[in-house]
Amino acid sequence: MPSLAVFLGIFASFGGFLFGYDTGYIAGCKEMQAFLRVYGDLQADGTYKLSTGTDSLITSILSAGTFVGALAASTIGDWLGRRLGIAIYVAVFSVGVALQTGGTSLGTFAAGRVLAGLGVGGTSVLVPVYQAECAPRHIRGMIVSGYQWFITVGLLIAAIVVDQTKDHSGKSAYQIPIGIQFVWGAILAFGLLILPESPRWLLFKGREEAARASLARLASADVSSDAVSKEYDEILATLEEERKYGGGSWSDCLRMGPQRTFQRIITGMILQAFTQLSGINFIFYYGTSFFTASGISNPFLITIATNVVNVGMTIPGMLLVDRLGRRPMLLYGSAGMAVSQIIVAAVGVARPITDQAAQKVLVAFVCIFIAHFASCMAPLSWIVTSELPPYALRTKSMSLSTASNWIFNFAIGYATPYLVNTGPGNAGLKTNVFWIWGGCCLACFVFTYFMIPETKQLSLEQIDLLYLNATPRTSNSYRMELINGGIHRMRSGRLSVSDKGAGAIEHVDESTYTKPEEA
Repeated sequence: MPSLAVFLGIFASFGGFLFGYDTGYIAGCKEMQAFLRVYGDLQADGTYKLSTGTDSLITSILSAGTFVGALAASTIGDWLGRRLGIAIYVAVFSVGVALQTGGTSLGTFAAGRVLAGLGVGGTSVLVPVYQAECAPRHIRGMIVSGYQWFITVGLLIAAIVVDQTKDHSGKSAYQIPIGIQFVWGAILAFGLLILPESPRWLLFKGREEAARASLARLASADVSSDAVSKEYDEILATLEEERKYGGGSWSDCLRMGPQRTFQRIITGMILQAFTQLSGINFIFYYGTSFFTASGISNPFLITIATNVVNVGMTIPGMLLVDRLGRRPMLLYGSAGMAVSQIIVAAVGVARPITDQAAQKVLVAFVCIFIAHFASCMAPLSWIVTSELPPYALRTKSMSLSTASNWIFNFAIGYATPYLVNTGPGNAGLKTNVFWIWGGCCLACFVFTYFMIPETKQLSLEQIDLLYLNATPRTSNSYRMELINGGIHRMRSGRLSVSDKGAGAIEHVDESTYTKPEEA
């Protein structure tokens, strides 16, 4: 196992830690008395409370920044490279942290959240792309899913830090959880100094010797070795073939063509949207407030417990994704999430939420829901969206799919208080909101069946061949043919995997193409 490639994937995943921690600390900070005295409104009984509008703004404005950061990441990543692009976004993130830590007005705090969001949004695009382009194919799923695992670790550490500082008397109660993010950014920046640039990006830019050197470092092999030469030739051949279909512009994202480019990009966008529509960030953005309103005695500890489940259950997903495959795990995860959400909603209708038995069921099935999300949908959403696009459009596709994630994140983060809270101007759904999340999980199950192909153990170049010759439902049988190196004729009349091996590419006549049988 190439040790540097594994280290690269794990270390780059620390970008996910920024994502998770920055998402996770805000739920607890909003419940701190010190935070409420600065940003809340004085009530008649002498306490302070965030208005629904302020609550929505503070929570969701991060996602507005991440949306813009994700869209811009394609331009920055293609222009300056994956590694330098990540470093720039870490710097922007740090400026946002400084504004949040030192600010005393809602406007300054919101501006800091936007800048931090720009940084998180950019890294959430470039880190999975960087990992997918550098990781060995047989463990690519595990390495890319490491990004999601670091998100869950960030969420957990945020919950623990907030719990430890919540009783501080001054502003340090919330400034410590916010300011400690400088450390996370510094760790990621240091790692980027010693990691190589993506060999695929270097080759895309015509820097052939640098690409060979990067491949050699990742494979822990000599630059002239057969393994490096074979990988180099495969990437180069596929890159030259892709250039015949389009130049990698934004308009090319809308073209279908033999490579089904538009289908591949829209699949990633919809899958990332479903990660938000599952309702996961209702738990992590508003969980502390929701558990408080439900009468649970120690909502901070329950929040930590849900984060522990999130961290722990991501590990089985990481270990199984390259064994069980993408499709079956997404299908199982979507079904499990839907059942859990519907049970929570049904209990909320049948019993008063203040009932002790109802509270236990609520907490239990929220944890079961998180377990299914963490082990299936969460890691798979990053793996699938980083694998599917053709190379020339990979960063643009990741920008669009990640922006889809963040725009739905923003919409749900902003709308949830109005959906859940009671009082004038609010829908007062309370636990009935879980009917919405459950229905979206069922829709994700159907989407996965018809749109997500099986890509485990395939190189990124072989995934191009898969889309030329199979549908999502026939993808697994054709994937096995690719791995076994059988003879395949392409719809385009251009590419084939021959009996020379799964990496071989040759020109063929379209008349010889035979379509795999429907599974």
